[in-house]
Amino acid sequence: MDTYGDSRPVQAPFRGEGHNARAGFCRTGAQWSRHGALRGRLAAHERVVVVTRKGTRDTVARQGGKLTASTDLILEFMQSIERSSDSGSVDRLMGRILRRTRELTSAEAGTIFMVQGRGGKRHLEPKSIQNEAVRIQPESFIVPVDEKSIAGHVALTGQTLLIDDLYDMPGDLTYRFNAGFDRKVGYRSKSMMCFALQNYTGKVVGVCQLINRTLAGGGEPIPFDEEQAELIAMFNHLVGNAIERTDMMERIRAKNRALRTRNEKLRAQRQQIAALQEETEDAFMLSIHLLAKAADIHDKDTGNHIMRVNEYSYALARRLGMPAAFCEEIRFAAQLHDVGKMSINSAILTKPGRLTPEERREMEQHTLYGHEILKENDRLGMASEIALYHHEQWSGTGYPHRVAGEEIPIAARIVAVADVYDALRSPRPYKPGFSHAQSMSIMLDGDDRIDPSQHFDPRLLQILRDHSGDLEGVYGMLAEAPEPESFDFRERA
Repeated sequence: MDTYGDSRPVQAPFRGEGHNARAGFCRTGAQWSRHGALRGRLAAHERVVVVTRKGTRDTVARQGGKLTASTDLILEFMQSIERSSDSGSVDRLMGRILRRTRELTSAEAGTIFMVQGRGGKRHLEPKSIQNEAVRIQPESFIVPVDEKSIAGHVALTGQTLLIDDLYDMPGDLTYRFNAGFDRKVGYRSKSMMCFALQNYTGKVVGVCQLINRTLAGGGEPIPFDEEQAELIAMFNHLVGNAIERTDMMERIRAKNRALRTRNEKLRAQRQQIAALQEETEDAFMLSIHLLAKAADIHDKDTGNHIMRVNEYSYALARRLGMPAAFCEEIRFAAQLHDVGKMSINSAILTKPGRLTPEERREMEQHTLYGHEILKENDRLGMASEIALYHHEQWSGTGYPHRVAGEEIPIAARIVAVADVYDALRSPRPYKPGFSHAQSMSIMLDGDDRIDPSQHFDPRLLQILRDHSGDLEGVYGMLAEAPEPESFDFRERA
């Protein structure tokens, strides 16, 4: 057969689909070669063709020089195509088309191909290979749509080829018979009818090759004739449309199956995510808390400092009227304000006395270090801002960038107030803790170190005046040591 073993890549230029869509036919043989357009499908002829049943299903006979075939056989053929089309499998449909077409033409063997690809990458893939004489093993190969092979030529031009002897073809043809299959299985192909399967628009959707027309009594293969080509042409477009429709439906079903499978996987994944969401969030919060605790590893007396700063910040944000999402985020982000201290020399962090100017400059770098640690995580965007800006002051006299007023992110302004309040309340090796009243006096009225109008957002100062009990309540719940009666204030940060 022409195409077995022909697996060359598609390289030929695309000459357009539906070329010569009227399905002309050509006969080639040892003695003669003739090319001409088929006068049209049988139904368009200005003549009457008498179709009667005679003999078995594959019986064909001539009457008055015209092909006659069983009406029942043709109707059964069309009904078979419709049934196969409804079955949903292109392979089954094309296998049945090939088998019924062989019955109509008494072909001993055949191959039916489907056109795949687009443009210059079009190629033919076999969907069914049948042979009554030898056993055929399924093979996978492709045939380029080009002028070099018989099937490729038919797919390219839309012609119907009638070839009397495949081994004795004129030498001036662009296409050749590939005898590799015959040699491989010990078969002898001789006559062939090869025709394109087209839809209503003339687009070629497949190619059918019929091999070795045989008579009922056996004997040598005989040529296929023009009347058989006319019979095929009569329902060619119906077959082509059935193939195209079935292929489309099969693709849709395959796509739907894939979508169903994907949706099932997504549902399972959503269920897993839902089941793990709370656990994941808890793990995230635990990681954040441990990171914050790691920053305070050298400051053994801060106790619940980071937890209190979280709660102070949450209370201040709510009083300020910030959105709920903001309040929830600052409730865990605030604790990371000093995470950059992990990059500071531990000798500076644990020094009991005042810092030298050089040590002070190094200590102030913790805001930059913290920002670098946190900035790559989108979930920690607020935390990275807090780490960078929580030592900036309303007047622009803070560090590291000396920004002022509204240029300081609101989250950092809130944490600055919370951090100073807790620093005043908390005992340190170098200072005792202040009472709530003492702390409020310093933050609202100032002392030798703090000028409230220079340090803090005026709106937050007003909240302290009106709702300082919120902070006192947090400290009362999370404090770990009694308040001393006297103190020596030497707070560093």
